[in-house]
Amino acid sequence: MEEKKRILSGIQPSGALTLGNYVGALRNWVELQKTDEYDCYFMLADLHTITVRQEAKDFRKNAMDLLALFIACGLDPEKNPIFFQSHVPAHAQLSWVLTCNTYMGELSRMTQFKDKSQKHTGNINAGLFTYPSLMAADILLYQADLVPVGADQNQHLELTRDLANRFNNAYSETFKVPEGYIPKVGARVMSLQDPMQKMSKSDPNENSYILLLDSPDAVVRKIKRAVTDSGSEVRRGEGKAGIENLMSIYSAMTGKSLEEVEAEFEGKGYGIFKAAVADAVVETLTPIQARYRELMENKDYLQQVYRSGAEIASRTAAKTLAKVYRKVGFIQP
Repeated sequence: MEEKKRILSGIQPSGALTLGNYVGALRNWVELQKTDEYDCYFMLADLHTITVRQEAKDFRKNAMDLLALFIACGLDPEKNPIFFQSHVPAHAQLSWVLTCNTYMGELSRMTQFKDKSQKHTGNINAGLFTYPSLMAADILLYQADLVPVGADQNQHLELTRDLANRFNNAYSETFKVPEGYIPKVGARVMSLQDPMQKMSKSDPNENSYILLLDSPDAVVRKIKRAVTDSGSEVRRGEGKAGIENLMSIYSAMTGKSLEEVEAEFEGKGYGIFKAAVADAVVETLTPIQARYRELMENKDYLQQVYRSGAEIASRTAAKTLAKVYRKVGFIQP
C-alpha cells in the first residue's frame, strides 16, 4: 500500500478570518482531508502571531474563534489533528537549531520582513527577522511532503528547502525536502476596494474585506460598495479587475465556471449581479456561522480537540527532534 503524502497547513490566529482565507485555504484543506492520498496536520500558528504585539485577552479569543471556524468550515479533528503551535514545544526547539543554520543574508532578503517592518516601525523585533526559521521548523518537524503555499509564501518555502538540504548535507539525511502544493481549484480573492491587492483583514478599510462572521446585512453592504468600473457588462477583460474579482467570488460560492457566470448575467447589469453575489456569499456563510456559534458554546469539546491534536502532533514532532538533537551532538536526556 502506497504511503500517504503528509501536508502541513497553518493560519495565524491574529484576527477574524476573511472570505479570502476560506476560498484560498480552508475550503481546499477540507477537500484534501476527504481524499485517501494525504495525511494532514492543521496548525494554529500562535507562535508566529506574537511577532506583532498582541493584547492577551484578544489573542486568546482570536485563537479560540479560529479553532471553532476551522471545524465549522469542515475540518474534521477525528480525521486529522488540529493543534496550537505553542502546545508542541518541538516547534521552538527545532527553530533554534535551524536559526543557527540560517544565514543573516537569507533572512534580510525576505520581502515579508521588509513589509512588516514598514507596518510596525515601533516593534521591529528579532522574531520578526528570524521567523522564517520557525516556519521551516514547522514544516520539517512533520517531515511534510507538501506545503500549500500562495505566491507570498514561496520565498519561505524555498528557504525551508535550502535549510533541509543544508542540514542533510552537514549531518546526513534527516529531513524530507518539501514541495509546494498548489490546489487544483481555488480563486485568489482580492480586496473589494482595490482589486489589485489580496483581500486582507489587516486592511484599514473594512469595506475591502468580508469576514466569515459578517452579518448578512454587512455582506450585502460591502458587496454593494465593491469597486467595479464604468461599464455595465459582467465579463472579464482589460480594466475590469473589480468585476472579475466579484465573478471569482460568485464562481467560488456557486461552483459555476467564469464562462457560466458571464452567460448567466449577460445583459443584466452590475446591480443585479452584485445582489446575486451577496446572496451566494450569505448562503455559504450562514451554516458556517451557525456551526461556529454552536462550537463556541461547547468549550469543553474545543479543549478536547486541541489537546488531542497536540498529543498526536507532539508524537510525530518528537521523532524528528530526537533525530536532529542526536545528529548535532546534544547529550540525550
